[in-house]
Amino acid sequence: MVSAADRVKDPARTSVWLNHRPPARGRRSAQPAGLDRDRITAASVGLLDAEGLAKFSMRRLAAELNVTAMSLYWYVDTKDDLLELALDSVYSEFTPPPRDAPWEARLRAVATAYRELLVRHVWVSPLAGKFLNLGPHSMLMSHTVQDVIGATGLPRESRTGALSAVFQFVYGFGTVEGQFAQRSAEAGLTQDEYYQQAMTAVRDQPQLDGLVESGQDLIGARGATTVQDMHERDFTFALDLLIAGIHAMRERGASPA
Repeated sequence: MVSAADRVKDPARTSVWLNHRPPARGRRSAQPAGLDRDRITAASVGLLDAEGLAKFSMRRLAAELNVTAMSLYWYVDTKDDLLELALDSVYSEFTPPPRDAPWEARLRAVATAYRELLVRHVWVSPLAGKFLNLGPHSMLMSHTVQDVIGATGLPRESRTGALSAVFQFVYGFGTVEGQFAQRSAEAGLTQDEYYQQAMTAVRDQPQLDGLVESGQDLIGARGATTVQDMHERDFTFALDLLIAGIHAMRERGASPA
């Protein structure tokens, strides 16, 4: 078993995918009946969705599975192992678009799927940058993204920049959108109610009159009537801008100004 302290000393083993853990050893009769890594991973995803990252623990997961916390260590070495497994598991929800579709349509489909995943599983955002993301579903998603960027026709040296521009935008957009939805739910309000409550609080501050009026003008010009509509319009337009930028850079050979 690899301890957390051992992982600090040996950075090469800081991923469950790099720790080729043999099957559970010792007395077979001590293994919990009906428990396996897939079931543990599924329960981890369910808990993370329901209660969030801050409340997640081996003890809480064990209670959910009706086993002892020590039983989980037959299958994983640390809580980080569970989080990595859960992270890769939700990437299985990502379905690659058809390769024969135009690259613009494929890019929109991939970006939209990633955004939806981040909103659906709010806990994914802080974990995506913490781990190496070497699991099979994560690698398939990464391959799909690279394949779509390659289909744009950009020179090879420009593709990582294009990938960063699109998917760091999606990461940021989906993270903020998911957190807003979660905060609204925690307040017992719809997103529209929470938004109106926040805007009312801002309008009640006279020193912000100019800023509020300017912001309201922008919101009015957007033409959206609900928070979800605002998200959809902004995301679609921002993605259109990025796609137009890829077209422009491809036409000029992506050479620096």
